[in-house]
Amino acid sequence: MDNLDWNQLKAFLETAETGSLSAAARKLGLTQPTLSRQVAAIEQRMGVTLFERVGKAMALTPTGLDLLEHARVMGAAAEALGMAASGRSQALGGVVSVSATDTLATHLLPPLVRRLHATEPGITVEVISSDTLSDLLRREADIAVRHVKPEQPDLIARFIREAEANYYASEDWVRLHGHPRRAEEAAHLPFVGSDRSGQFLAYLRQHGLPVSEANFSCYSDHSMPHWALVRHGMGIGPMLDEIARDTPGMIRVLEDVPPLRFPIWLVSHRELRTSRPIRVVFDALAHSLASTN
Repeated sequence: MDNLDWNQLKAFLETAETGSLSAAARKLGLTQPTLSRQVAAIEQRMGVTLFERVGKAMALTPTGLDLLEHARVMGAAAEALGMAASGRSQALGGVVSVSATDTLATHLLPPLVRRLHATEPGITVEVISSDTLSDLLRREADIAVRHVKPEQPDLIARFIREAEANYYASEDWVRLHGHPRRAEEAAHLPFVGSDRSGQFLAYLRQHGLPVSEANFSCYSDHSMPHWALVRHGMGIGPMLDEIARDTPGMIRVLEDVPPLRFPIWLVSHRELRTSRPIRVVFDALAHSLASTN
């Protein structure tokens, strides 16, 4: 594994970055057969398979993905690749940004960040809290937790699970208004609204609640202030069950009304395939968010 040939290493890097032998050869000023021989030589020297042919493209194998980050560390490329290929551990580093709604960023991401920091202290996670969709193609975030499937072909998405939200009110509110269980009981009860455009009202009606604008005691179009208003007794509001269970003083109401269901998607740009820190955080998020506990 000593004295890796730098030309072979460049052949590996450029083929990985461009995804094809012909494109890599043009970039390096080589013929395609020459580049192909160099890639084959580094695979033979390291005793691993770095690429799989998919049509005319060259796709990185899992081993190739693991080695690519080391190869990018130019000064220690040979040593780092040797360590990775022989199965020795190598510390990860860098900043990975994750965007999520205010609610998820406040309640679900911090425990994950703590666990990830304990296992991968070299990775720094930046949590971006926003109820709007981050533009991953413009690198506003490396990873996004979304409730809609992305349509852009350049993004990678993984469906995590279908989450459930039910209706909650504070203990003080229940003492004052009673404990409603059926949909028809909601007709004259106060709710916390999330917008004044009628979209949230229509959403509640679609889910069987006979409410009108008169039911809204107040509004907030951001999820955390909305939940704070519910907690302070201003009305009924929906919340993801695992978050509500961890919020003291909250009681589930309208139990006979079907829960609100929505998907959780994990989304990243295509650099996920070549950046080990991003992949580590992506996989940790997927595992954590798949749990309902």
